Amino acid sequence: MRTQASLAADLSGLGVERGSTLLVHASLRSVGPVHGGSRTLLRALRDALGPDGTVVVPTFTEGNSLTSRRHRRRTRGLTRHQLLSYRENMEPFSVASTPSDGMGRLAEEVRTTPGAERSTHPQTSFAALGPRAARITAGHPLDCLLGERSPLGRLYEERAYVLLLGVGFEVCSAFHLSEYRQPRVVRRRYDCRVMTEHGPHWVGFVDADLDDSDFAELGHGLEGDASRAGGPLARGRVGAADSRLFPLRWAVDEGAARMAVARAREADRA
Repeated sequence: MRTQASLAADLSGLGVERGSTLLVHASLRSVGPVHGGSRTLLRALRDALGPDGTVVVPTFTEGNSLTSRRHRRRTRGLTRHQLLSYRENMEPFSVASTPSDGMGRLAEEVRTTPGAERSTHPQTSFAALGPRAARITAGHPLDCLLGERSPLGRLYEERAYVLLLGVGFEVCSAFHLSEYRQPRVVRRRYDCRVMTEHGPHWVGFVDADLDDSDFAELGHGLEGDASRAGGPLARGRVGAADSRLFPLRWAVDEGAARMAVARAREADRA
């Protein structure tokens, strides 16, 4: 059974530094049995980071969107009448109360901890705890899901680190910032339902057409380069979870360069 002390020691051993800012993607199941569950893991993270450190998690919400993969799955085969009924009864996004969707128990632990800050985007919000939480989550505009004006842009400025704790590169949200830096960014319309002071309301906006299908391959390529050249990626175990720690700025910059080549090649083949 893992404890707060043992997990904090594992995190420090991996390279988590006191006073740093850490974007965490985590699978508590991969860590193994933890006395106290997600609360203990969060406390271990905050122990490793110290009082001057900030922990950040994605608290994304697909369920209130007309254009998400989740919506397409759930409405496949519905009649027009059923589809209209489904859409009118969709829960609107509320920054204060809407739970994240598929982000894991740690993300919800951060979001619901007293003092946590959360950005206001109805699709791609982030939650944070620590002295830099308010700055990182403030002012997340509707037409910037995961770009320069999102919390990812501020994490880049803060020289944050990414911790993949028991999960793979396929969920590494930092690579979305690499997408925004491509020479030709495909854009599309998004629609989602939000709660306003006047009740539920539909909003639409145009932004980058996000594509994470190549993130796993991209990350493994970066990891291979780092291994051969002594790059800034550490790998080890936190509890039972195979984990990786690396600078977000390095991942975004190197990822953008590799992505430009790979996606241009793919476009040429299409």
